[in-house]
Amino acid sequence: MKTFQNGADGVYVAGCMEGDCHYLTGNLRARKRVEYTKKILDEVGIGGDRLEMYNMSAADGPMFVEVAKEMTEKVKELGPNPIKLEKLENPHSEKGE
Repeated sequence: MKTFQNGADGVYVAGCMEGDCHYLTGNLRARKRVEYTKKILDEVGIGGDRLEMYNMSAADGPMFVEVAKEMTEKVKELGPNPIKLEKLENPHSEKGE
């Protein structure tokens, strides 16, 4: 959430393959948190589509590259984060001016 508040246009979380996580259920808990956060982003008007989680092996560099390209294209289609646009349109609003 903090990353979006700071103006990020999109975020993706990379987790271990399901059933193959060093932290046993860490990737499953992360998926639940991502899904919950997507709902919050929709509710506050940023858009849950700006956040995704992908499961991949740390040894799969080509998959990491493909996911990065996919997410980059998705974010380009969505356009800038509405918070960033608001800051650009009202640059003095946070300073109380």
